[in-house]
Amino acid sequence: MPTAIVKLDDEANHVINIVKAKYGLKDKSAAINKMAEEYEKEMLEPELRPEYIEKLKRIEKESKFVKVNNIDDYFDKLRKR
Repeated sequence: MPTAIVKLDDEANHVINIVKAKYGLKDKSAAINKMAEEYEKEMLEPELRPEYIEKLKRIEKESKFVKVNNIDDYFDKLRKR
């Protein structure tokens, strides 16, 4: 596992201590790992995550798709129905 020496400002240190206390973690490393995990879930684009690719493959197998050349024309036709 990689190790790092980091310099934190007071605000960042305070946030890490709050995360550590909130989740009952034993050290700041665990708190930083938890923050990275939460960041990944909330902020990273879903297409970067392997489980998203699996979900798309499953949806492709279960769904029927319609080929559309022009999205505006397609929606116009749908509105006229």
